[in-house]
Amino acid sequence: MKLPDSEHFTRQWLIHGVTRDFRFEGVWALPTPGSKDDFPRLVRILTGFDEARRPGSLVGTLFSIRETVGRMFGWDGELAGSGRPSLRRRLPEELAHDAPPVTLPMGLVPLYQTDSEWAAELINKTVHGVVHVGWTQHGPGGYHGQIAMLVKPNGLLGRAYLAAIAPFRYLIIYPRLLSWVSREWSTYHNY
Repeated sequence: MKLPDSEHFTRQWLIHGVTRDFRFEGVWALPTPGSKDDFPRLVRILTGFDEARRPGSLVGTLFSIRETVGRMFGWDGELAGSGRPSLRRRLPEELAHDAPPVTLPMGLVPLYQTDSEWAAELINKTVHGVVHVGWTQHGPGGYHGQIAMLVKPNGLLGRAYLAAIAPFRYLIIYPRLLSWVSREWSTYHNY
């Protein structure tokens, strides 16, 4: 479920200082009721989003098409020349060299993890994007996750690219991701 922007901006997240020049795309509630100590489990679930890696799934097909187009036009990889340095240089020293070692789909690279925040970035010729996950308290002892997307388009190409993929992100990818998290979270809590 999409949340009001204030659900992201009224919190004292580290990501605010790191992405001050990024465009906020929105924040969504994750169906993950839990306790204070459940945040690492949420991060494991999100980083295991396997539908993006499965060629037979709709999301996997979309990711595959994007990877093919990116290769054709040289949008991705270290040689893509986006000209944008990693946000890691904006992090406090204690977090700048301590990203969790996970392999994420579509070239996302983990930035940092604290006891209530996790962030990853994607840098290519079209966009510098950030996925931010937060663990928020609601009521005494009750917590749940939220996920926010932030972007910095790379020129006219980036703005056109983001406009072209917006329907796919909002109508297919984000709903499938939220559904995946819900299923995985329920499976965990049923055991």
